Amino acid sequence: MKFTSLAVCAVAALPALTSSFSLTPSKGQTGSAIFSTSADASVSQVERNENFAKLAGGYLFPEIGRRRNAYLEENPEMADRLISLGIGDTTMPIPPHILNGLVEGAKKLGTQDGYSGYGAEQGQALLREKIAKVLYNDLIDASEVFVSDGAKCDIMRVQQMFGPNVKSAVQDPSYPVYVDTSVMMGQTGMQDSKTMQYDNIVYMKCGPENGFFPDYKSLPRADVVYLCSPNNPTGAAATKEQLTEIVELCKERGSILVFDAAYAPFIRSENVPKSIFEIEGAKDVAIEVNSFSKYAGFTGVRLGWTVVPSGLKFKDGSLVRDDFNRVMTTAFNGASNIVQAGGLACLDEEGQKEINELIDYYLENAKLLRETFEKLGYIVHGGIDAPYIFVELPEEVGGSWDAFSMILEKSQVVTIPGAGFGPGGEGFLRLSAFAPKDSVIEACKRLEVTMKKD
Repeated sequence: MKFTSLAVCAVAALPALTSSFSLTPSKGQTGSAIFSTSADASVSQVERNENFAKLAGGYLFPEIGRRRNAYLEENPEMADRLISLGIGDTTMPIPPHILNGLVEGAKKLGTQDGYSGYGAEQGQALLREKIAKVLYNDLIDASEVFVSDGAKCDIMRVQQMFGPNVKSAVQDPSYPVYVDTSVMMGQTGMQDSKTMQYDNIVYMKCGPENGFFPDYKSLPRADVVYLCSPNNPTGAAATKEQLTEIVELCKERGSILVFDAAYAPFIRSENVPKSIFEIEGAKDVAIEVNSFSKYAGFTGVRLGWTVVPSGLKFKDGSLVRDDFNRVMTTAFNGASNIVQAGGLACLDEEGQKEINELIDYYLENAKLLRETFEKLGYIVHGGIDAPYIFVELPEEVGGSWDAFSMILEKSQVVTIPGAGFGPGGEGFLRLSAFAPKDSVIEACKRLEVTMKKD
């Protein structure tokens, strides 16, 4: 129940009962009596956070949903025909062993011996230990793991820790959260209407010409560098040599690298690290955020973690981990006990086997999408160590939003325009492999017709 909303409704109703409304007694009155105002009673006297006014449009994925819904309102007969290859939301059911972990975790709460209330904000000790051992081969210590409700949430928490006085660098194109949270925190100026870039953000161009890996060396220094590998949206996965180079450069420049490894389980190629901590010296400069969302279909379950090395320090010598711990203990009460039980099941041998089967399923989908566009003569990136393919669009198709609209209207397939990931994404289209295989096969058939080159 939202008491503020009720209060606003009550205040809004008062003019119907009396023509006067004021916070001070009218002339000749004493005590609390008759009120009068001509102002809109639903408007507060609180100044809006000016940084939110800088945000350009809505967040990408709700905007895709809005356009999808608008299309269906105009074409309701297409509802059963629509196929989504847009947002990266998993569609396969949670596998049996992992599901049983969630079920048993819930059952325990119904027993006297198994019940648990608040837990450690950093996560259950056993889960932190298993993350460190199973996923990192003990390259990190359990005390450096902070369990959370997802990588996206942790990116904002990292931003809260850094505050407004840092300059961030982001890949262009990149996951919109890095830029939007920087804007919300007050780290940026306004967006340039021509370049579509925000002042005080270093945009690291990532395109076919540089293998979709940023040339940070040729760009101005940033305090915080955000890097996602395998990448969303491009599907590019950084090699060991590439990551070694950026770790060394961050060390030289005194930058902190925030490494988003949410798609790590999709890596199958050799020489492609699944964690930044496989790189020598990374613990001196890097934080890693990760999530079970794509590992085990936990997009709606919500469980992730962030690794903050114990020796990573700010300029004044204070420990980064201590400040991140303060954010977690102040603004978070810990991940659900039930969900953490599911996380433990994910890290069992049987759970790892189930996860690999899920990943293989989605990678097969990605292969089908990639091969479809290659057969049509398009240049395609990603789809090998990642669940996304990034398609280069010819000029005659128009912009990436034009391609999105054309495919929606002609094929009833939802995609994501590359421009939604930043100015560097214009001219590309992202497709997600997170769909049932039958839907992917059908989508490929339709796309062969819609995207066929003349």
